[in-house]
Amino acid sequence: MFAKLPKRALSRVGVVDVGSNSIRLVVFDGAARSPAYFYNEKVMAGLGAEMAATGRLNPAGVERGFEALRRFAVLAKGMDIEPLTCVATAAVREAEDGPDFQRRVERETGLRLHVIDGEEEARLSAQGVLLGWPDAKGLVCDIGGNSMELAEVADGQVGQRVTSPLGPFRLQQVKGGKDGLKKHVRKIMADLAAQMGTHHERIYLVGGSWRAIARLDMERQSYPMTVLHEYRMSPKEVADTVAWIGDSDLGTLRNQVDISASRMELVPLASQVLSALVEAFSPAELAVSSYGIREGLLYEQMAESLRKRDPLIEAARFTERQMARMPGFGKKLYQFLLPIYADVAPQRDRLVRAACLLHDTAWRAHPDYRADACFDNVTRANMAALSHPERVFLGLALLHRYKNSRANSPMAPLFRLLDEDQIRDAEILGKAMRFGAMFAIDDPKDAASLRYLPGKSELHLRLTPTGRQLMGEVAHVRFKALCSAMGVEPRVQD
Repeated sequence: MFAKLPKRALSRVGVVDVGSNSIRLVVFDGAARSPAYFYNEKVMAGLGAEMAATGRLNPAGVERGFEALRRFAVLAKGMDIEPLTCVATAAVREAEDGPDFQRRVERETGLRLHVIDGEEEARLSAQGVLLGWPDAKGLVCDIGGNSMELAEVADGQVGQRVTSPLGPFRLQQVKGGKDGLKKHVRKIMADLAAQMGTHHERIYLVGGSWRAIARLDMERQSYPMTVLHEYRMSPKEVADTVAWIGDSDLGTLRNQVDISASRMELVPLASQVLSALVEAFSPAELAVSSYGIREGLLYEQMAESLRKRDPLIEAARFTERQMARMPGFGKKLYQFLLPIYADVAPQRDRLVRAACLLHDTAWRAHPDYRADACFDNVTRANMAALSHPERVFLGLALLHRYKNSRANSPMAPLFRLLDEDQIRDAEILGKAMRFGAMFAIDDPKDAASLRYLPGKSELHLRLTPTGRQLMGEVAHVRFKALCSAMGVEPRVQD
């Protein structure tokens, strides 16, 4: 299906995913390696509801599906996104009237549905995970309405893949009550474990049912952030949440976390599958991915050189180009501050780079709210390859870029995702950027240079003639604040 699609520098790309439960249009835009969701609309059509019993698509779901696809076709035309890349998964490929649905869609909407098999679905979902986690290693588990797929990922590649009938719609038709269902799920899961191996330290969870369970886990634990992408759960936390769901009223839970009724209806069955998954594969950790088949379709169209780029840095560069007063200054600010960060680990270095690129992107906000605005933007932004603690670290650094103190910050509940050393490091980075911004000329190195002497606990600032003119009272105060946060003595050399 991709033979005629060029490997290109992507800008705006539209994808339609026709699943067993939902039909979604996503339009990607922005930085090609870390695209923003320009448009994202979902309809819970339920095409695959009761298909396991009837062998046919749900008639009501078919009509909801056509209504959604007609709308999506018109929207895409209005956004000048043609042709859309459209895929259909388990429901359409397995229903006896699936080909009729496919032909009618093309006849009435002009959209051509590519019906993919289970292994291809697994591959695309795994590629979606790789878009968000370039260094992902483990097992990708994508649950839909009528199927569940597994795929290995490592070294930027998708390995062995397998599909199974463990979708909640299909499980609704299993006979034998709770015991029969449990036995059925365990048997299939044991077969999957035998095929895929049980050596995977991490399982990446893809699919709406997994995200719903993760959101409920957040609610149970009073987790301070509601961003689902890269949310981590231990096997024990999964077990506790599944038990909590089983003991709770689903209607009450749904109102607490704003999950749709149709999605919540499938959560108990999905919970049983998740419990069996953890029991069979014994991972050390489960990580939620908001990226799946749709993002995998975008990844499919990327050149290999583009795939190798860091999604976080690409997103930060794009944001700087769009929103900063002096695009390009972020890289120069990073170079100016590099003496402080000469020996940091690569994972910290990329956060420093990203922070410098983003340091001036909240300038349009009211001065009283810039600190909180940039913290909120980063912690909730659609940025990949960024764990929750890293989000908070980056947000806190940017908060201190605009504000010397974090006391009484409304964002304080999120600070608990960091330890004291990480909080201190974020403060130092923020105050370093706050000081470096005082030299916002073409290149701050034309005004000053830094030299960090950790053995002497000193930070030296050498000024050029231009720097002496820029080094006013506020700059002196900010340099002293940086040195105080670092626990070093300031040394200014004219």
